[in-house]
Amino acid sequence: MARIPAGINGPVLGKLGSVIGSSRRGVTYLKGPYKKRTKKVSKKEMANRKKFAEAQSWLQPLLPFVREGFKGYNERSEGFVAAKSWLLKNAFEGEPDNKHINPALVVLSFGNLPLPVNISVDILATGGLQFTWDPTIPMGTHPRDQLMMLAYDIENKVCFFSTTGQFRAAGTDTLTIPTDKGRTYYVYAAFTASDRSRQAQSLYLGTFKL
Repeated sequence: MARIPAGINGPVLGKLGSVIGSSRRGVTYLKGPYKKRTKKVSKKEMANRKKFAEAQSWLQPLLPFVREGFKGYNERSEGFVAAKSWLLKNAFEGEPDNKHINPALVVLSFGNLPLPVNISVDILATGGLQFTWDPTIPMGTHPRDQLMMLAYDIENKVCFFSTTGQFRAAGTDTLTIPTDKGRTYYVYAAFTASDRSRQAQSLYLGTFKL
């Protein structure tokens, strides 16, 4: 049985005859009932399934970070869903039936907040990472915008991050990482606005072996 909470001209929620009504982020959808597939899965479909599964697995350890980085992405999606959509469209390389993710093409934060210039990373003697950048405050930014920083050990699916790092005006911050020798981290940086209204598009800063 379906419900029409807003009256006869409102959205349908639930099953009504041969259609099912649902709503997501304020948008109403109508769809048919599930039908068991009888056709054989094509090579193209298998490749797309593999690509989708790889994107899901690659981003899963970064869930809290991309929730902040892709906040407010568009009216229909944000957070993990938006990050995965962007990755699927922009970060895969290779032949159609053997695609793989290029970490240098991945974006973990998206928006129009300007990044500082000269962002760089150095390995500390203690094993952590020191981020530095030009503390100049460009037009359209604020001294209290905060650094978002992340180091991802893809092989072991482990990441270390902060979405509320030092202020833009500070010009430096440190990401503490346990000293597990021989691990390679892929490093990214972005900024979030002081009022949390928007983010910068993340910058890939390379790989660092600790």
